[in-house]
Amino acid sequence: MKGMADFSKPGSLYGAIDLGARKQALEAQARREAAGPQAASSASVVDVTEETFTTDVVDRSMQVPVVLDLWSPRAPGSAQLSPVLEKVVGDLGGRAILAKVNVDASPQIAQALRVQAVPTVLAIFQGQAVTGFQQVLPEQEVRRWLDELMGAVEQFYQANPDARPPEAGEQQQEEPAGPPADPDMVAAEQAIDRGDLDAAAAAYERLLARVPGDEDAKMGLAGVNLIKRAESADPADVQRRLQDPADIDAQLLAADLEMLSGSVDEAFGRVIAVVKRTSGDERDKARRHLLGLFDTLPAEDPSLAKARRALASALF
Repeated sequence: MKGMADFSKPGSLYGAIDLGARKQALEAQARREAAGPQAASSASVVDVTEETFTTDVVDRSMQVPVVLDLWSPRAPGSAQLSPVLEKVVGDLGGRAILAKVNVDASPQIAQALRVQAVPTVLAIFQGQAVTGFQQVLPEQEVRRWLDELMGAVEQFYQANPDARPPEAGEQQQEEPAGPPADPDMVAAEQAIDRGDLDAAAAAYERLLARVPGDEDAKMGLAGVNLIKRAESADPADVQRRLQDPADIDAQLLAADLEMLSGSVDEAFGRVIAVVKRTSGDERDKARRHLLGLFDTLPAEDPSLAKARRALASALF
């Protein structure tokens, strides 16, 4: 079994599935808190597709741990393990969710999470894969694994009491209504929902022309541009091109793909390495590319501070 990860790290699964930058995890948590405890009272077992992954897995994981069962009808082990997972997660009475993904029907999820075999089980909490296993375990072992997960979740809430979701029946104080949504922000989000990245970029640009300091629009535009650069890339071709150290464009495209797979620190490190070993126009190109990747994350993301220090060291 894998060790427990640091729950304090911002969720990294958004980049693997869509452009939802890490800040969306915090926004999802706020939405669920505003909705009250009834919002979390849905079934403990859900079937997940590529279209529903963000809502059913990442957003839900901001409230309760989500046990992700990546299965296939072709794998005999899945038929053995899935009923055990349904039983042990169901026994928790809603304190965890079981999300089932048929990897044959949703190959993008399996690819993004780098699933090498089925069945694979991952625990998602606060938008991040924190532990898991890749084998058929007996019920007793699954319960032990789940107990360890829930214990780690409880430790997280003890260290971060403000993050604990409200108990059922708790009275929620009404928060004053916030300002109305900016129409260009709404237009950008709607364009993303229908897959029109050009229209989304145009909407973000209109908003930034009016409000240059809008962080959400800045992040959104950077995320759209990142996806537009990477969506036509062939990962195998990029890997082949990386064998040529002089192919700077391949290094930058590889960093884009790493960002979209959630490997943020690796992406930053790759581009900083290019900055270190280049000069002139090539160095400036890599530097500007890295700044564009920085813009896809909220300003408080801890990966940014580390990468900015490394960039300064590489430049000076």
